[in-house]
Amino acid sequence: MSSGGEILPPDGVSTPLAEYTLDRYEVVGREAFSELNGSFLAFVEYDDDAIIATDPARTWQCFYADTPDGRVFGTNPQRVLSAIPSTEVDTRGLLEYVHMGVVVDERTVFTRLKCIPFDGYITASGAGTLSRFVYDPADPDEFDYVDELASRLERAIKRRTIYPGRHGLLLSGGYDSRAIVAQHPDIDVCYTLGAPKHPEVKAARSIANQYGADHETLIVDENYLNVDEETIEYTLGTRESIHIHHAGCDDKIDVDTIFHGLFFDTFLRGHFLPRNVVNLFGNKFPLKGLESDPNVTEVLSSKFVYHPACDHVFPECYDEFDTSLGFIDDVIQEQLDKWSDRYDNVYNSISLIGIQNQPTLPFHFELSDNYIESFVAADAELIDWHLKTPPEKRNTKTMKQAIRKLDPNIFRHRPPDRPYHSHRKNQIEKFLRRKLPLIEPFSAPWPDLQAQYAENELDHKLFPGYPCIHKLPVRVKLRINDITTWMNAAVDNNVLTPNDVLCPPERLLTDS
Repeated sequence: MSSGGEILPPDGVSTPLAEYTLDRYEVVGREAFSELNGSFLAFVEYDDDAIIATDPARTWQCFYADTPDGRVFGTNPQRVLSAIPSTEVDTRGLLEYVHMGVVVDERTVFTRLKCIPFDGYITASGAGTLSRFVYDPADPDEFDYVDELASRLERAIKRRTIYPGRHGLLLSGGYDSRAIVAQHPDIDVCYTLGAPKHPEVKAARSIANQYGADHETLIVDENYLNVDEETIEYTLGTRESIHIHHAGCDDKIDVDTIFHGLFFDTFLRGHFLPRNVVNLFGNKFPLKGLESDPNVTEVLSSKFVYHPACDHVFPECYDEFDTSLGFIDDVIQEQLDKWSDRYDNVYNSISLIGIQNQPTLPFHFELSDNYIESFVAADAELIDWHLKTPPEKRNTKTMKQAIRKLDPNIFRHRPPDRPYHSHRKNQIEKFLRRKLPLIEPFSAPWPDLQAQYAENELDHKLFPGYPCIHKLPVRVKLRINDITTWMNAAVDNNVLTPNDVLCPPERLLTDS
């Protein structure tokens, strides 16, 4: 047995992990993968059986293709593609990438290149799914959501105190990553991306000092919008690169092991869930609970950052649908039907499709390639909490109550854009700060995306001779550059143009 990523044995097991997994596979078969913990790919070869499995949330990608010489697989899709004599571009996958920032499910932008299934495995000739990621709410009389989350967070972080060398944490001024520095006894230094005098950077510095860690600011510059091929490679051709916002600062991060709060909002605070709001004066104000009758396509397209501005070019490119949103609706409905046995209500269906196609994974891929990376939120107990806890309880309030149990003083320094314990009061203040003169509005610690794109003259650098693309939103233009750059690197020639990506021909072949 071999593995990649962060893979942990069950608690109390002292047998070497490879030996333990192989022994369990001999006894229980594929159920052995349900006993492993972490963010991983595991490969087992037993007798004539060879299988590679992902963790329950597929936080690691594995790609495969069938060739005349048999099936090839690997974590680097470009290497897998090199084994294929020629391949056809999957235009539907390409359109998914441009309009949603992700290629969903097992599809890629090449017809003969596939991803390992979500919560799944591949063999020499087949592919399938396991049953570890299935929503099954627990009895509330036997499962205290706050107590369970607190104890599971404590254990998840404790399991990850074994890593060598100097320990670093990517720390914001918000809720997620502070839980790690509060519980991990050996965080040496915390890093925050932004301007040194920004309120969130100051808050993060105070949090680090509170728990005895050094703090360093990763000052953002022109490298924040990193459009280099070396960075785009981490998108794996299935996600956009914008989430790798720390990539330009790797030379300033001096640690052996890196921690982060990625997916805390996804698994513990209901990032994909539609919150109940009321529209007043053209602004949204939060109410208690979840939206009573959510439109799944609208919710997910918003979370995946779909831009309606694409609609004016879409009808010219794809005759089957009138609008981009019509196309996205077709993609999402297909996924809802395929995975209907894994969710029990509309809210969990939204979470499931969002988690399966999480756009932020390149953040994790880049870190894991440069450091020993610990992915706390991928702990099996935290995923299990997510699956057992009803959607209305997966929120910031529940998480705050849980981490207060770990440390009553954890909110000594509040997030600067959330000065109150009340979510509603925080939203009202945000609104007033945006509208009232002479009052500074809340802002992110990193640069404005549109302003930096313009300052770097990226229209001129990336799309000379393509004025129709200049009119698109910045996020979409960056996606077009990402996938054009990645695909041309993958097939080792420059056969694709930005227009091909935005408006793919019905049949587009490349020679690899």
